[in-house]
Amino acid sequence: MRISAKVDYALRALVEIARAQAGPVSAEDVAAAQDIPRNFLQAVLSDLRRAGFVASRRGQAGGWVLARDPGTISIADVIRATDGPLVSIHGSRAEDVRYDPSVAVLQWVWIAVRSSLREVLENVTIAQLVSGELPSDVVARTSETGVWESR
Repeated sequence: MRISAKVDYALRALVEIARAQAGPVSAEDVAAAQDIPRNFLQAVLSDLRRAGFVASRRGQAGGWVLARDPGTISIADVIRATDGPLVSIHGSRAEDVRYDPSVAVLQWVWIAVRSSLREVLENVTIAQLVSGELPSDVVARTSETGVWESR
């Protein structure tokens, strides 16, 4: 799986905005705190606004605020809002792919991959990223032998 810069920046921006409980945070402050190119961040924030995750406030004390409780926004939600489906095969959803019968079993593999991704990505929220307290099954996966090694 490839995590795009857009998804990474979107998650980091949401965490930064969620931490600013005192009120709106400017795009400039988010960009500086997370080392995100400002122009790229503006595009990301537009995607997050369209998805209903953030709202902008105008005026002197304006900026960005969460539009939803951070406990209701999962990593999977953010990926879908910024990059589309969790798993796509040549731009199609796994369930829509049609193969020759000789390799039709591949579709089962792609569905299983999506299911595995959902197990983690749908169960980690922005609130958990802010608190640093991940679900126990996610923590358990990171303690398995060899998971920190590239292959």
